[in-house]
Order: sequence, then structure tokens, then C-alpha cells
Amino acid sequence: MTAVNHWNTAQHLLLVILGFFVAFAPRYLPIKIFTQRKIPEWFNEWMKFIPVSLFTALVVKDVFVSPTYQFDIVHHVPEIIASVIVGLIAYFTRSMALSVVVGLVSVFLLAVVL
Repeated sequence: MTAVNHWNTAQHLLLVILGFFVAFAPRYLPIKIFTQRKIPEWFNEWMKFIPVSLFTALVVKDVFVSPTYQFDIVHHVPEIIASVIVGLIAYFTRSMALSVVVGLVSVFLLAVVL
């Protein structure tokens, strides 16, 4: 890590430019490829599950896994209660904005209280 502190401006600029291409390519290439061909219907059906599965993986990790990567329920009680509240709000209202706001407020209040 200390080697980065000795970099000159050109090396930092090259790092930023290469980082741009690494971040840009996975976004641009699928758009470029899939606008020129017909996407199969089975692929569209399958892709509907991707956002849900990614969101679930992120939430489960943050709620049930400790920083040492151990399954932990005892130290995550506020997050578990807040996730149940957010799940109910999201199910009944179908509002992403309301779910996010209620989630943030409930995690804050439950962390203060518990």
C-alpha cells in the first residue's frame, strides 16, 4: 500500500483512466450487443429474478453475518427487526422510496433503543 504514495501524477491519471474502462465496459458492452439482436424470451424471464437474488444476498450478508464471517443472530437484532418491518412495508405498499426511508429510520431507532 505504501507504494501508491510514491506514484507520480501520470501514474495516478493512468489508474483513473483504466478504472474508467473497467467500470464502463460491463455497462456498455451488454447494451451494445443486445440492442442489435433479439433477446430470447426465456432469458428475459430468467433476468427478472436477478435483482431479487442480488438484493437478497446483500441483505442476508449484512443482517446475519458478522464481520468475522460467522453466522450471528444475537448481535444483529435491530437489523433483523428492521428487515422484517421493511419487508412488510415493501410487500403492502410496493414503494421503494417508502421502504428505504422506513428501513433507515427503523434501523436507527432500533439501534438506539436496543
